[in-house]
Amino acid sequence: MKKGKLLNQPISAVIAGLGHMDELVIGDAGLPIPNGPQRIDLALTKGIPAFLDTLDVVLSEMAVETAVIAEEMTTTSPDLYAALQRRLGAIPIEIVTHLIFKEMTRSARAVVRTGEFTPYANIILISGVVF
Repeated sequence: MKKGKLLNQPISAVIAGLGHMDELVIGDAGLPIPNGPQRIDLALTKGIPAFLDTLDVVLSEMAVETAVIAEEMTTTSPDLYAALQRRLGAIPIEIVTHLIFKEMTRSARAVVRTGEFTPYANIILISGVVF
């Protein structure tokens, strides 16, 4: 059994296989998932698992160079945006329209679907390197 925080096998495998600049999406329950990226569906019911809880565990395992969010999060879900900024710290956040965000998900290695019901609770994590 793994010793670290992340126990989910599909997410662990995706993170282990990421190269520099590969993308992993963590999305809310309503984010459309395009054909192409691996779909990792964690949603059980409204709010479970939560977006921020899922993000925290992924951040504990993944080297992140940059993050991308939809600009709509900043105005529609400002508390979530503030929490996201605290978690990401020095990691730069690129802000794009939700339409562009959804297009960007097509090139992701995987999309993790949470049970989150907060509007625009979606993020693209762009893989960095550990050296």
